[in-house]
Amino acid sequence: MSLHRGTDNGREGGGMTTVQDYIGRQIPWSERTFGHGLHTLGITKHIEKELGEIRAEPHSVEEWVDVVILALDGAWRAGHTPEEVAAEMERKQVVNFARRWPPPSPEDQPNEHIRDSP
Repeated sequence: MSLHRGTDNGREGGGMTTVQDYIGRQIPWSERTFGHGLHTLGITKHIEKELGEIRAEPHSVEEWVDVVILALDGAWRAGHTPEEVAAEMERKQVVNFARRWPPPSPEDQPNEHIRDSP
């Protein structure tokens, strides 16, 4: 899975980078900065804080990306490799595309797939 990589992130050139490469660069920095371990409660509390910032600034891509970065940090800390995370993102997209969805909800309500009864 590729992502566009700009030129202002401290790396030379533009072009594309993979999710796996991104996570691979993030892991050693995160371990040095925040230490080892799951940090599940701390990460999820931080995500909750970031969600409040998104609600206050819904057009800020920076706030949305903060949540993505925290989620990726939680995934590798839970023992998943960068390749597993990227593969699960692809798999989950296929699952979501195949699900049945109701008409869009009001903006203040979540949109959840239709859960078929057995």
